[in-house]
Amino acid sequence: MKDTVEKEILDEIHKLGKGQQAEVLEFVRSLAKSAMTGAPGQTLLRFAGTIDREDLAKMTETIQAACESVDFNG
Repeated sequence: MKDTVEKEILDEIHKLGKGQQAEVLEFVRSLAKSAMTGAPGQTLLRFAGTIDREDLAKMTETIQAACESVDFNG
């Protein structure tokens, strides 16, 4: 499948002009930079249930209060 996807991408890129090819290159590079790495979920299981219910309620309330708000000064 990898070869097929790469071939299809290259086929489409060859149809583009130089400017659009440069945009594709910039986009692909940004994807590579933004690839997130983190801890596997299995290693985080030890933390399950360690946050107090009251603290979770406060966190939930704070998140809901700030959800979809915009800080125009920050």
